[in-house]
Amino acid sequence: MNYPTALLSRTSTVQARSGATRGEPRLGRRAAFALLASAALTLLASSSAPTPLYATYQAKWGFSDLTVTVIFGVYAGAVLASLLVFGSLSDHVGRRPLLLAGLGMQVPVMLLFAFAGNLDVLLLARVLQGLATGAALGAIGAGLVDLHPTRGPVANASALMAGTASGSLLSALFVELLPAPRELVYLFLAVVFLLQATGVAMIAETSARVPGVRAALAPKLAMPPQVRSAVFVAAPILIAVWTLGGFYASLGPSLAQLVAGDRSMIVGGAALFVLAGSGSLTVLSFHHVEARRLALCGALAIMLGSALLLAGVADRSLLLFTVGIFPAGAGFGAGFQGGLRTIVSKAEAHERAGVISLVYVISYLSLGLPAILAGTLVVNSSLSRVAEELGAAVIVLATLTAAGLASTLWREARTDAAYPAV
Repeated sequence: MNYPTALLSRTSTVQARSGATRGEPRLGRRAAFALLASAALTLLASSSAPTPLYATYQAKWGFSDLTVTVIFGVYAGAVLASLLVFGSLSDHVGRRPLLLAGLGMQVPVMLLFAFAGNLDVLLLARVLQGLATGAALGAIGAGLVDLHPTRGPVANASALMAGTASGSLLSALFVELLPAPRELVYLFLAVVFLLQATGVAMIAETSARVPGVRAALAPKLAMPPQVRSAVFVAAPILIAVWTLGGFYASLGPSLAQLVAGDRSMIVGGAALFVLAGSGSLTVLSFHHVEARRLALCGALAIMLGSALLLAGVADRSLLLFTVGIFPAGAGFGAGFQGGLRTIVSKAEAHERAGVISLVYVISYLSLGLPAILAGTLVVNSSLSRVAEELGAAVIVLATLTAAGLASTLWREARTDAAYPAV
């Protein structure tokens, strides 16, 4: 019996010996799948919830746009650190312990956000939020694939984008329409996290325990030999889409307000909602498309959407800016989904959490560093000028990605034509 087969056998044994034999309540596979997808959604919703509130924090505590991007960047850095240390841990101790720790830690973190009295507490909350999110993300992604190898990557990518979309808009609506805008959205999310952690305690474990816990805690990137070529193919599109996403998650609301001439929080939150929401719909609508072709379509959509967004900023045209968000968001979704599937499909079951964490490391580096760079540039330039420079860089990267993917697919098509299957 080879190792993956043995692992699956052990996993089945773990599940067979779980709750049912001890009389504990257990959720079925469909309910567990839905719970994990909802947890991914809520994690990303909570990460984007502060975005519409940055203007409120700025007015109250008097900090700059550069500080806004630093607040955003420390979250990405904390996620990265957590992924490097805990990313593959669930491949050894099981998914549930990491899920319980990550979701449970989010409850006090939301309370820190709700009652933050100064910038230092806000920064602390962002760091702790990033650590808790990173600990949970790899386990959630691997757990979804454990439960359904085909739908798992689709649900993972869709939930992450839907969460990013819903978090910013939800927070904006809380700020504009309800009292206590700096508290209520976080208290609401704290209750959701508490319910989800309770649900996780009721699901069966999907991964057997495997020796090597201490080694798994050593910071590293998991890149099994059979995954390397896929990483080199998919990494450029991941970088392109998350660079775009990072910029709009940090300074996008301000840019939307600039173009629209409206300081409403809902306008700012709606921009990120449309970007990430159209990405989520794209993932759900085109998940049957072959991964590299989907990534190629994503690169082309990013090029079109970014060009329209830049034209909207240059002309202060709300119409062009709004139209551009849709293909940009579709490219975000297609590019991330295509890149994720290209990489994860090459991983063995006992490598999934580590490999998915590698995808997140690439993504969060691309999310955080350009956002901080943009904030630094804004200090000595205008927001519209920085948007143009970063947008142009995204277009160049997406163009190179599209050229590489198109070349690879064309060579494979010529080979298949020359040597047809018998």
